Parts: sequence; structure tokens; C-alpha cells
Amino acid sequence: MLLIFGSINIDFIFPLSCLPRAGDTLWSASARTEPGGKGANAAIAAARDGAAVTLVGAVGTDVLADAALAGLTKAGVALSHIARLPEDTGRAAICIDPEGYSTVAVQAGANRLARASQVPDSLLGPRTTLLVQMETDPAETVALILRAKRLGSRVILHLSPARPIDTAALTAADVLIGSSPELAWAGERLGTGNNPASLSAALGVVTVRMMGVQGAESMSPDGFRHMPAFPIHMRDTTGAGDCFSGVLAAALARGAALDPAMRRASVAAALSATGLGAQRSMPHARDIDAALRTAPDVTDQQAELPD
Repeated sequence: MLLIFGSINIDFIFPLSCLPRAGDTLWSASARTEPGGKGANAAIAAARDGAAVTLVGAVGTDVLADAALAGLTKAGVALSHIARLPEDTGRAAICIDPEGYSTVAVQAGANRLARASQVPDSLLGPRTTLLVQMETDPAETVALILRAKRLGSRVILHLSPARPIDTAALTAADVLIGSSPELAWAGERLGTGNNPASLSAALGVVTVRMMGVQGAESMSPDGFRHMPAFPIHMRDTTGAGDCFSGVLAAALARGAALDPAMRRASVAAALSATGLGAQRSMPHARDIDAALRTAPDVTDQQAELPD
């Protein structure tokens, strides 16, 4: 089973001619309202890739709650451990430029009240893969990571957004995922390098770095691996990192080794960036399978990153 503890939001999306700078007021010709949140996005990505997914989190009792859960229900994600609390449902304002890059502002709302105690011990154990992110209370995330590890679960920590977290939770994770800025943030605070090799050596965990158009790379006991980017016409990167983490977790939960799991996740994340919005752009397993037939292979060659 794949268990995800994470955020559930409503996204307010504004396509713009450019991303706003300090003091800017920009006009958007259109706007969309869609369900989002890192936990929910990853859950839908994993479910569409064929995983049996249980999502644990919290929504409010406002008019946005049902809309935030609608896509999850349609995708077949189990929601029996979602709390409904007298709070606002989490929400995010997302600005997207014509090249598909985005900036995001988030109000946590009910997400900050999601509790590790919502996860019973019966959902944890050697047959469970737990995926967590950082849009819920870090203390609750730490508590769940440590309990899951104690009960024998595989733990995947997507360090997004980058926020302070107890080092004990970092070392308890089996897999640490982050973007280049997120892993650089972690490396600075740990006093290590900002690359997967340095962080993996310091923490003793498999470390995966998502690098957008440069692909993805990992460091594990099997050594360094690089997955070149799958070529696409990018429209919107919102939720691409969540897609990567959800599909990677789904593949690992099915018993895949790291290399094919990372390759599948990289292709899925690329496909998600060809559509608009987060959840509605998550690809289905059949689309990932088709794209994998032409995708580049994982290599042991370092990517040439821009200065």
C-alpha cells in the first residue's frame, strides 16, 4: 500500500505575460480554480499510475472542501482518514508565465492541523510505503516518519517546500527527494554539499534531485545515476515535482528498483508539464508506458548543469 500524508488545497491559477516582481500589479486574461496541494497531487499521480493509495490530511468545513476532494474521489484514492475541521481549506495562488514557469503563494488553512495520530499503526508496517511532504506541520511529519520507520515502513520524504525539519527524520527516511534549490537549502543547513552525493553521504539515505530540463539524478548504494530529461513542449510546471514523487513512490511500492522507478517518475513528471494545471495534467499509466518506449535511459554520467 502507498500511504501519503500531506496537504489538500484549492488552487487559484492566473496565467500572466510574465511573473510578478515586487510592487507589480498584473492583469490576467483568465483564471482557473482547481484542486491541488502537494499531498493530493502526489496521490492522484500515484493512483493514475495504478497504485492503491490512501491519503491522510485535513480540509475545512467551508465551501471549498468538497471541491478539493473531488478529483481524489474520482481517482479512487481512499479518503477515510481525512479530517474535516472548523478551519479554511488550504488554498494557493499560482501565477504562470507563457513558458510554463510559476510562482506560488500558499495559505495552509486546515493543512496545519493535520495530525500524525490520524494514521493508525494498522496502516504502517513492512508492506507500506509512506510518502510525506512539507506543507503540513513539520513536527507532525517528523512524528509520523519516526513511527513509520519503527514499524518497518519504507519512508520517502519530498523536501518541498524546504522548511526546517529534525535531522532525525532526514536520517530515518529511505529516500529523500528535492529540487536543486530544495537540496541546496538542506545542504547549507547541514553543512554539506548541495548535491545528492554529499547529502546521501551525510545522511545515509538515497537522495534524488529533480532538475527540470536537466532531468533527475540520484545517489544510492548502487552509485550515481542521471536520468536525462524527456523532451516535451512545456506548458505548465505546476505539480510536476508532486507527480515525480507520487509516481516514484508508486513504482517503489510495486517493487521496482530505483533506476526504473526514477526513469518512470521523470517521464511522468515531463508529461504532466505538457498540460495546464496540476491534478488534471497527471498522466495515466498507459500514457507513461507509451512514453517510456522512447525515453532516454538512466546513465552514470553527470549532467552538464548551467552556471
